[in-house]
Amino acid sequence: MKRITRTAVLTVGALIAALGLPSAAAHAADDLPRVDLRVLVVSDGGPAVDAIAAELEAAGTPYTEVDLTRSDRPVLDAGFLADTVDGRPRAKYQAVVLPNDNPFPANSPEMTALAAYERTYDIPQVDAYTYARPEAGLRYPVDGGYAGGVDGVRAEVTAAGRAGPFGYLDGQVPFEDNSPTVGESYAYLSTPVAGADFTPYVEAAIPGGTGRGSLVGEYRHDGRRELVVTFVYNQHQQQFRLLARGIVDWMTGGVHLGASRNYFAVHVDDVLAADDRWDTELNCTPGDVDCPEGEGTPDPIRMLPGDVDHAASWQDERDFTLDFAYNGAGSVDHREGNGGADPLADRLIAERNRFRWINHTYTHAFLGCEQDTAVVPWRCATHADGSTKWVGRTAISDEIATNRVWGETAGLPLHNDELVTGEHSGLKVLPQQPADNPNLAPALADNGITWLASDNSRDPAQRRVGPATTVSRYPMNVFFNAGREAEQVDEYNWIYTSRAQGGSGICEDNPATTTCLPAPLDTATGYTGHIVPLETRIALGHVLANDPKPHFIHQSNLAEDRIAYPVLDGVLDGYEALFADNTPVVNLRMKDIGAELQRRAAWADALREGQVTAYRTGGTVTVEAPDGTNATVTVPTGTTLAGDPFGEAYAGRASGWTRTAGQTALSFTLPASATDGTDADGPAPDAETPDTKTPDTKTPADGPAPDTRVPAGVRDHVPYTARS
Repeated sequence: MKRITRTAVLTVGALIAALGLPSAAAHAADDLPRVDLRVLVVSDGGPAVDAIAAELEAAGTPYTEVDLTRSDRPVLDAGFLADTVDGRPRAKYQAVVLPNDNPFPANSPEMTALAAYERTYDIPQVDAYTYARPEAGLRYPVDGGYAGGVDGVRAEVTAAGRAGPFGYLDGQVPFEDNSPTVGESYAYLSTPVAGADFTPYVEAAIPGGTGRGSLVGEYRHDGRRELVVTFVYNQHQQQFRLLARGIVDWMTGGVHLGASRNYFAVHVDDVLAADDRWDTELNCTPGDVDCPEGEGTPDPIRMLPGDVDHAASWQDERDFTLDFAYNGAGSVDHREGNGGADPLADRLIAERNRFRWINHTYTHAFLGCEQDTAVVPWRCATHADGSTKWVGRTAISDEIATNRVWGETAGLPLHNDELVTGEHSGLKVLPQQPADNPNLAPALADNGITWLASDNSRDPAQRRVGPATTVSRYPMNVFFNAGREAEQVDEYNWIYTSRAQGGSGICEDNPATTTCLPAPLDTATGYTGHIVPLETRIALGHVLANDPKPHFIHQSNLAEDRIAYPVLDGVLDGYEALFADNTPVVNLRMKDIGAELQRRAAWADALREGQVTAYRTGGTVTVEAPDGTNATVTVPTGTTLAGDPFGEAYAGRASGWTRTAGQTALSFTLPASATDGTDADGPAPDAETPDTKTPDTKTPADGPAPDTRVPAGVRDHVPYTARS
């Protein structure tokens, strides 16, 4: 079957004329065009295009978005798409993302210009969500295919997909089915039109049939390449998160600014201390601020030496390292009350090099305002003039320094520039304390703290606090005051059920809360049957979103019933079932996570301010940015920078950060396989002359061409309502 070459450049005079390019320059053998490393995203406001744009944004890949719903948008013509720079033809975009295979009116000059542009510069096009029809290389669904819901479907990456853009996946692509009463996914499953040059990359069984239909595939026609996606999605759904990397890899040929990893780190707070236990009768935690003073009897939860051994063995089995945030006073107090003995501390110290350690302050004191706990919820104590009483600089500094000294004496392998305060205190906490403790920043400076943990649920943006930069952490909904499954479920029921069902009524008072329960969970089965799957899905969603922020739990969750492990195992088992060995989970310590987030923010600023220029000319990629800029790039493995191998291998590509120096641009040399077609995403193309017939422009704006075989309700695209 006839295929186009992936490196076809300016060989057709009619196309050159259509784009307004000088034919002499086009035909010069040594004058390859420049292709800018930027993606054109044409949006209709739907979630599929938004999802791809979000993926580009998160990775740090620049794109230009054109909103089709705006009357003042630019016209997509030859001048918008291409020009010349220093006498060299320039393609302004390395890829095009459209809402569907043709979102323009019939005979649209814009689609004609796009098709000519794609053909001339070998620019790939992604159809973010399109109907299965011959114009996209597929048969109509009524011809032995399927149109309808695909909740819970287990799609598969084909051999071509694994050999091409989706080689980082093990094979399965499960579609979410989170609610039996809500339709979450809709798709068109179909097979290629007879004679079409169509390669399915992701397929699923056709319901009621015997064959398999394409969900994602590559259609080559008229000298163009399209990635045809026939299911709707939003940026948060697992099926998109699994395929997002491959979509970007396909459209960029594995050469683009930005990079993506799958991160997972888990901080265990309060190690050496004891956590107060939830009282299932009082529905509060005696000894903590949610119980009125004097109510109930504290019954603390504290790890035992066997829990340390279990944690170490679990780490070895999972090839995963936990971060232990410790409070030294917990051991000192225990020894004072037990004749100098603390088997837990002894065991932790003996195994200290098996874990990463973070200073969590000495006594876990609250370091914000002075708390008035005579009322529930607590409030900030005030002076006679109404001003807030703040914990002082010396008290904060002593908490940090004393714990550091305890850890150093115990031989813990510390990084003294990291800190997690008790309850993230000192930082603002609404509604009681809307501002940081003004004494926190100077105390951090006193102790050389440059990385400070914050709670992502209330302080998600990375920010400066004196000399420190925050690292937001995701709280797992595995409660600090629960060591047993039944306690966890009882408290969960209290929080998330109505007053009529014996709950707190928080859901009634806050309708936006999404975890609310229709009925209380069974304390015997609710943890493994409901909470673990939900928390696993949430955490795995963070892992798949190129989000390095750590999660945090508490030492109580590693004790007694060890309730944290089912969730952690769920995340890691789920991940291993989905991804190939070349795409491991990245487990960073806190300061490295902070540095990654910091570099990303600076890179995003540089892109936003137009300070970065990047382009590909044949086998060379050039990146220009201000001196000292940390640039992030993804390229094929084997790429060199200044003669040395570039980046770290991940998901079948090489990627990483590199710093610009002086006025010299970064110049990457791609391997021969990236320029001779052997690194193609799918079957290697033939080196034939591109087909140059006039592109098809008969497709209407919002759906397939009218066809009497297409039943009512299937003809048009599914409305874009699956937002999250």
